[in-house]
Amino acid sequence: MGSTVLIVRLALADMRRHKIQAAMLLLAVTVATATMTLGLSLRGVSDALYEQTRAATAGPDVVALSGETGPTVTSALTSLTDDPEVVAHHGPYRIVYADLTTRDSISSPVVVQGFAETPGTLNRPLVTSGHWVRPGGTVLERGFATALGAGVGDHVTIAGRSYPVVGIAVTAATSIYPWAAQIGPYGGPSDYTGLAWMTRSDARALAASRDLPVTTALDLKLRDPGGTEAFLAAHHGLTLRVSLHTWRFTAEQDMVILRDTQPILVVGSWLLGFLAITGVAALAAGRAIERTRRAGLLKAVGATPSLIATVLLTEYLALALIGDALGLVIARLTLPAVASPTASRIGTAELTGATVAAATVLAMAVAVLSTLRPTLRAMRTATVTALTATAHQPRHRPRLTALSALLPTPLLLGLRLTARRPGRAVLQACSTATTVIAIVALLTLHAQPERGYGLDGSSALPNLRGEHDRGLMLAVTVLLIALAVVNTLTFTWTTAMEARASMAVARTLGATPGQISAGLSAAQLLPALPGAVIGVPLGAGLLSLFAAPNAVEPPSSWLLAAALATVLTTAALTALPARLAARVPVAQTLSAETA
Repeated sequence: MGSTVLIVRLALADMRRHKIQAAMLLLAVTVATATMTLGLSLRGVSDALYEQTRAATAGPDVVALSGETGPTVTSALTSLTDDPEVVAHHGPYRIVYADLTTRDSISSPVVVQGFAETPGTLNRPLVTSGHWVRPGGTVLERGFATALGAGVGDHVTIAGRSYPVVGIAVTAATSIYPWAAQIGPYGGPSDYTGLAWMTRSDARALAASRDLPVTTALDLKLRDPGGTEAFLAAHHGLTLRVSLHTWRFTAEQDMVILRDTQPILVVGSWLLGFLAITGVAALAAGRAIERTRRAGLLKAVGATPSLIATVLLTEYLALALIGDALGLVIARLTLPAVASPTASRIGTAELTGATVAAATVLAMAVAVLSTLRPTLRAMRTATVTALTATAHQPRHRPRLTALSALLPTPLLLGLRLTARRPGRAVLQACSTATTVIAIVALLTLHAQPERGYGLDGSSALPNLRGEHDRGLMLAVTVLLIALAVVNTLTFTWTTAMEARASMAVARTLGATPGQISAGLSAAQLLPALPGAVIGVPLGAGLLSLFAAPNAVEPPSSWLLAAALATVLTTAALTALPARLAARVPVAQTLSAETA
């Protein structure tokens, strides 16, 4: 039998014997790699979606806007087309600032652009539903229409006049919803605005009917799209107040809605990866004696140290790679919704090679860091010692023994178990702190006031960026809590299995099953308590690195309740495995240990 076949067969046999542990490792690696992949891909995917939309809609390289109207403005904007770098243009055209109301009484600011009924070669919006502008009708930008819940055939009221929605379209000439205004009336900024198109005559009549603010725009295509900065510098001294927006500016504006999304996902992946390492490390530690004996058997039949290391690591590395593949698939499927929450862009989202490599490195790191120490210990143990390996015998400390005798039996047992495994206690505390950090971040995000997109700042139209960030933060927190729950169950069960002999001895000395169960729970609660306390300030400190200067802090009662709920949940989770372990017959346990 070849060494490769032997390694594969041994790894598969070990997976079949430990199905639950394999599933836990697979889950941990999958969620960690999926989250990291999403976080690392946002910038590239956002740019890619903009580029695909720009190509499909013949997006301009520069948009010139003026807060004034009239022949002088038109002449000044038109003079930009005389620049030898300009190879095509569209306009000038008017932009009317108005209010829009749907049949459901949802109101929003809107900018109406007056376009020709036959699109030109530049700034040619792509109709995704219905048809292009016709007299008496309006076309809504797709992101804006999605937020309004409007579709083709609906009627909307703009500046007091009813218009049928004849089409839905996308464009790359303006920023994504809700930043379609570009500039406000008379050159001032204007946020939270949707976009609509009408015919030129309808836009002119709309502006005249209510004496609405109007700005003028001109789209330009340059000989070299990369020379936009030089073009801006050449026309910096225009006599009229003209704003020049480049395609790079528009692409950067698309990332504004994702400003907080990337930190949520990247930091979340770090925390998920850490929880994955702690959980798998607990599993590996619980199987340390078994792995040492297995290494001894392999040594006894002539296996080399390198073969032994490969056999012991293959199972975890194989599961990590499978989890990495699953995480990449999940990230690929969810990436469009995460990277483009407003439906204002079209195209497909692809993962880059660098992102895939980073996710794979994370998966391998989880497997290697959590199993390296037990593997090295098994390799270094002599063959005879490995075949007769038993649990580590604790050192006797008479003074500590005398002091501990004064404690209640459950607390005494919990302290003894914690003291015998300080490394695991630290992992448990860190796992609890990580969970509290995520909960603190979620509470802080929900404490922030959100300005809706309504005309008066109400929540008639929800704040898309706020909703997007809250949803992602909730998803990451749920995943962290799920992994923390798995880790807590793993810590409790592993501790119970390792301590079954000492717990059986305690029962022969008079301890009841209830006291044994309480002692096993106490062994998890003792490190969980400082972890919950430390997690609150750590979460607040981590958020301070990304939060805005005027961020609102959540009430202290929320943070206290989060820490307390975490400790109580830990106590509840440890109850079942501790009770099951405490009910194992004493004779059966002692017979197994002496066999």
